[in-house]
Amino acid sequence: MTSHIFRIISKNLPGLDVKLKQAGMGQTPEDFVKKTLISAFYLMTGVTIFMGAILAKMDIVLSVLYFISPVLFIVLFFYFLKLPDVKILKKRRAIDKDVVFAGRFLIVELESGILLYNALKNVSKSYNYVGKAFGNVIHAVDMGIDMEVALSEAIDETPSHDLRKILWQILNSLNAGADVTATLNSVVDQISRNHIIEIQRYAKKLNPLAMFYMMIAVIVPSLGITMFVVLASFLGIQLDLGVLIGIAAVLAFIQLFFLTGIKSSRPAVNM
Repeated sequence: MTSHIFRIISKNLPGLDVKLKQAGMGQTPEDFVKKTLISAFYLMTGVTIFMGAILAKMDIVLSVLYFISPVLFIVLFFYFLKLPDVKILKKRRAIDKDVVFAGRFLIVELESGILLYNALKNVSKSYNYVGKAFGNVIHAVDMGIDMEVALSEAIDETPSHDLRKILWQILNSLNAGADVTATLNSVVDQISRNHIIEIQRYAKKLNPLAMFYMMIAVIVPSLGITMFVVLASFLGIQLDLGVLIGIAAVLAFIQLFFLTGIKSSRPAVNM
């Protein structure tokens, strides 16, 4: 009965099976939904008990937890559902950093007269995240699966759009009997140009972000605190250590927020 419920929930989450494959989590949608529900329930229970203890000391009616707990459970459930998306994003950024170098390495191997199987095998040994995708293709071929089928499966499982383009070109060239090297050259050049455009866009975005950071996180806090201390001395307001620590914590949070935003907006490319 419970497995049927998990199956119904997973069917109402379109694309979950593809996300799990691309994230490399190795779980079925039903198992992932089950694990997510259990994790959300346990965390909701722990938070509810903790909040109940605090509310009891504050003489607040505990019946409010009957309204908070279901909402908290739903929020936690959908929060844990985003775990594949987070892993996909992390995996995609790691692949995109080396996809151009791996593509050029593959072209050099093929232009040297090395067979496609051996070239893919050499790429799998030379690069980490990109190499895993090619390594899966090699492993599937070693298990007796056709190269075309192995490439098609790798296309479905990779979260990187750039790597998917390279795999698509290899697959199309094999199906058409065309030269793999010529098509790979054009694809890798296109990916490289796209990466240059992303870097240029990031550079244009970085200038106003840096200026905004200097205003909000450096100039305004320093001048504001100075003026606040001066006014406090005139008005006879005493600033204890707790207030100063609180102000420092807020400023640290603002700077961490800006630095995290700048870092996350940086394109995951290497040229």
